[in-house]
This record gives sequence, C-alpha cells and structure tokens, in this order.
Amino acid sequence: MKLLFEYKNSDNRKNYLDSFEEYSTSLPKSFLRTSRPNIPNISEPEVIKHFTALAKTNHGVDSGSYPLGSCTMKYNPKVNEEVAKYDGFNHIHPLQDERSVQGVLELCFDLQETLSKITGMDAFSLQPAAGAHGEFAGLLIIKKYLISEGLGHKNTILIPDSAHGTNPASAAMVGFKVIKIPSDGRGNMDIEVLKEKIDLNTAGLMLTNPNTLGLFDEHIVEISSLVHGAGGLLYYDGANANAIMQKARPGDMGFDVLHLNLHKTFSTPHGGGGPGAGPVGVKEHLKEFLPNYVQRNGDVFENALGKNTIGNIRAYFGNIPVLIRAYAYILSMGEKGLCDISENAVLNANYLMHKLKKIFSLAYDRVCMHEFVLSAENMKKEYGTTALDIAKSLLDYSIHPPTVYFPLIIKEAMMIEPTETESLEGLDGFVKVMIKIAEEAKKYPEKLKAAPTKTAVGRLDEVKAVKEPRLRF
Repeated sequence: MKLLFEYKNSDNRKNYLDSFEEYSTSLPKSFLRTSRPNIPNISEPEVIKHFTALAKTNHGVDSGSYPLGSCTMKYNPKVNEEVAKYDGFNHIHPLQDERSVQGVLELCFDLQETLSKITGMDAFSLQPAAGAHGEFAGLLIIKKYLISEGLGHKNTILIPDSAHGTNPASAAMVGFKVIKIPSDGRGNMDIEVLKEKIDLNTAGLMLTNPNTLGLFDEHIVEISSLVHGAGGLLYYDGANANAIMQKARPGDMGFDVLHLNLHKTFSTPHGGGGPGAGPVGVKEHLKEFLPNYVQRNGDVFENALGKNTIGNIRAYFGNIPVLIRAYAYILSMGEKGLCDISENAVLNANYLMHKLKKIFSLAYDRVCMHEFVLSAENMKKEYGTTALDIAKSLLDYSIHPPTVYFPLIIKEAMMIEPTETESLEGLDGFVKVMIKIAEEAKKYPEKLKAAPTKTAVGRLDEVKAVKEPRLRF
C-alpha cells in the first residue's frame, strides 16, 4: 500500500518503478525482465470504452436467445448474484474453524436435504465441481460398493447411444468397460438389446432421462428391474432435470446414484468463479461411500466423510458461490415454482418443435420434454445447406445457435432447448428467423455458407482450430 500511495502521488513515476526493483531481488534471474514492459499510457475513459466494446461482441443469456440444447442456458436471476456477494459469504475462508462458519455449513446442509427431496435420494455431497465430476464420483461410489459386496468382477457399464459424451468417458476413467445400447424407433433405449447385453459382469447402467433426444424413456420401470435383477446399479445423469422437477423423481424411478448440474437446472452461471457444481446424490445403502458432506450434530453443523468413503475429490466443500446461488434460486421458486419451471420448459420446447417440424426433419415425432432434436439432412441433400450453416446464420440475428451434430445418432442434428425463461414473443421470433434461414437455403445457399457476417469475427476454420489449437498468446 505504501508503494501504491507513493506511485499515485509521485511527480516522477519512474521513481516508483526503480523502488519496485528492490522487491524483485529474491526472484530467480530467469524470471526478471531485462527491460521495462511496453505498457500504453492511456486514460481511464479509453480503457472503459475498450472493454465495453469487447463486451458488446459477446453473447449471453442477458443479451439474447440462447437455445443451446442440453446445456440449459436459462436466465440467471440477479437477486441470486446479490445474495452470493454478501460479506458473510465473501469474507470467510475454508480453513476457518467450523464453529465460525456455521451459517454456510447450515446452508449446505439445507441444500443437501432439499436436493434429496427434489430427486428422491437419501443423501448428497456438494463437493463435485461440475456434472462430469459428479459422474466420476458416482461411478467411483458404484465401483467401491461392488467391491465391498464381493462383486468386484462386475466391470461393464451399459450406456445408451443417446447419452452425453461424458458418460462413457467417465466410466472409462473409473476403469469400467463400456457397452453401448442403441435407441429404438421411438427414441427409447432398445429394451430387447438391453436384455441381451445384461449379464453377471454388469456393474450398472448410466441413463439420462429424459435423454439427449429430449424424450422420456417409456421403459424406465422395466429397465430398473432388469439392471437390479442382474445385481447392477442405476446411475442417473441429471443434466436434463429441468424437465422433471416436482413431476418425477429419479429415486422413485429406481436410480441408486445421480448427479445434478446446479449451473443448469438451478440457474447459476456456467462459471461463477470456477466450474459449475455437480452434487452427487445416493440412496441410503451408498451413503457411506460419499465424499465430503455436511451433517447435523445437535445444533452444530459439521463436515463429514462416509465411513467407507471414496475420499475427497476436490479441495474443501464444493463451489460455494454456485451453491449459494442455487440455494437462493430454490428458495425463491418454492415447490410450486419449481413445478412451473418444468411445465413451462416442456411447453416451450413442444411449441417450437410443432412450429419447426414442418420445415426441418424430426427423427422422433412424439411429445418431447425440455428439448428436441431437428435434422438439417433434408436441406443438405436438396440445397447443400448444413446444420453448421444454419447455426452460423443464427449469429447474424443475435441468436446463439443450438447444439449441432449432437446427439451423434441424428445426422445434421440441431438440439434446441428454449428453457422456461423464453417468452412467447421470443419463441415466435426464433421461429421467424429459422423460417427465413430455411427460405434463404433454397434461394441463396451461398449466403449461408458465408455466415456469420455481422459478428466480430467471421466463420472460423473449426477443423484447424481442433488440430492446431492456440492455447496461449
């Protein structure tokens, strides 16, 4: 602070730089500059204008439509941001004595209990830092449980072809062999193939329900019975929970372990000072394997580990700023509000699907949940227009593209999720733009190939970006 004061009040700021050099003598010479940095001398208004201009080139949920399928990019209420900034949260440290952070621990405990009630689980750990991190924790729990039961030979995980890409990746990281189950003609997991693949080596099955096609699996009760009958466990990928809150609970469907993406369903930013938050929930027979969780001991809240825990999978207690935002969101919504969210998300998605299936191909023409998947395959065949061309064209209308080329089982896929926060006017505006782009595909396909033209940068070479990434500047 003394140096900073001298710098601000010195007529000769060179003196400040000279005086700073004495503090750098303890650094290795290889890290020291041989000349002063070439820092521009500009005014505060110039700095503000620069960063404001940069901000205008970005797109977010506050600036326009963001129908990014399966990512649930819903509006983040600003009241939750304010709550997360309270001094009582910001001015504490994870290494403080637990008696001095009882407020935060009580919040975490209450959030665990609330998530258990919403999902039908018996216990939660808030420690995982993202959805895939929660998957990793959940699969470690499954593996350790099976070993403790003398079933360590069970080494295969069944995963539908409509799953998120992180599912097979997480299973492989834990050491399981992945067996893929195809979808049937209605977008469910093919129950007959499942029956063929289940055997004595089946450790479990990972399922997103509704799946990435936006469809609720009609065989979930039979699936649960089959997997449990073979001595396996059911893992629920909670990425799509925004469609079923207060309507259906994974625990009631027969799932033993799950994760939730708080940065999706419970409207926290995809970030918030780090990754998101992917709490893992379990049924009672798996509670002893949980990583760090908060328990109540009389009037005192304290951190705990299951007696047969997989161990902590990150430092401290989880991404606290994200947990606070999610907790505030749940309290502000209440039980009825959470139900309304699901109903509106499903209504919005079906409204868009009905409007757009007349123009684009629809692989599974049945009532969807919170999202649906269109295909641009017909346009590619007729006009040479791809899903990527459509996605890039949407940028010129200040609309973030939907997820494209996923799930992989749909050619030229466009996964669209409007979420519950999009208004009827917003939905109709999106439909109009999509219709306009479809008309341009017929008349001016070369225009779509050149898109986007109104953004800060034009179309990038995505293949080159993957093969030759620039990770530093």
